[in-house]
Amino acid sequence: MTKVVVGMSGGVDSSVAAYLLKEQGYDVIGVTMALFDGADEEGLCCGLSATEDARAVADNIGIPHYVFNFKKEFKEYVTDYFISEYLKGATPNPCIACNRYLKWEALLNRSLEIGAEFIATGHYATVTRHPSTGRYTLQTADSKDQTYALYALSQYQLEHTLMPIGGFSKPYIRDIAKKLGLRTADKPDSQDICFVPDGDHGRFIKENTSAAIPEGDFVDSAGNILGRHKGIINYTIGQRKGLGIALGVPAYVTKIDPKNNRVVLGSNEDLFSTRVLVQNYNPMGLEMPSGEIRVSGKLRYTQPKADCTIRPVGNSIVEAVFDTPQRAVTPGQAAVFYDGEYVAGGGTIIA
Repeated sequence: MTKVVVGMSGGVDSSVAAYLLKEQGYDVIGVTMALFDGADEEGLCCGLSATEDARAVADNIGIPHYVFNFKKEFKEYVTDYFISEYLKGATPNPCIACNRYLKWEALLNRSLEIGAEFIATGHYATVTRHPSTGRYTLQTADSKDQTYALYALSQYQLEHTLMPIGGFSKPYIRDIAKKLGLRTADKPDSQDICFVPDGDHGRFIKENTSAAIPEGDFVDSAGNILGRHKGIINYTIGQRKGLGIALGVPAYVTKIDPKNNRVVLGSNEDLFSTRVLVQNYNPMGLEMPSGEIRVSGKLRYTQPKADCTIRPVGNSIVEAVFDTPQRAVTPGQAAVFYDGEYVAGGGTIIA
């Protein structure tokens, strides 16, 4: 019997994923990851209540459940990365880092050590092979597609991954959970960054770094001083609210300049651009492009895909040129590209 470790976050999706795999004949082991101290807020994907929910579900469906301690890895690859990127003026996506280094690299390695052949998650995506290249990739889901946050997975990781709920809708998954009497059936989805549940990332950074976070100048695109900002960690591209400055016209953050400790303000029109530079490009369904190729791309999880052309411009660096201007291109966020319904690849925006 093929052994599979299911990452159980305490939510309904991973609960049903574990059930479906057991029904398919797999030898299923449920695992919840302990990621950081103090993760006891109600509803957090890695909090104490989440662990209790996952354990109860495992008992309900008749599988063993364990807790793996990955606190050291989480600090190194997620929270330390989160802090350092904000200090550099970027806006990181910690969920993507967690997926890559914790839910896959750390969990997969530990799972293989205990004899499992696969890990599985409750993500809305499907592991498959690209019909043209034969490479492992992810196929988008019709409901709540989550491929954007999974672009960084390697071919090896995808080869050892199962995503059993990718072809189903969220209401259908909840219906299964209700019929089984699972305590997670009506549990709401986690929305916040798990280690910053109050949403105040500036406070979190200040409390967890010894680095200086000095105030600086708000300036316009010509360099004229408009006012004072409270430290670059408190701002992101496209931000309008919470600037603490009144100019008489709507003002948006259009650029963060960490070298000079400046935050550039401009109009909404100043936020649009057709060119995006992406580093650490991870080819997934398609090989690293050797020339120009036509794909579609998205620069935020909630953003619809838009047609573009990508081409290589350096070692693991690609340039994307969109047919229509894209709003608030943000360094630190992910740019993910698609060949139809398959993930072609993606990387981190640098400009």
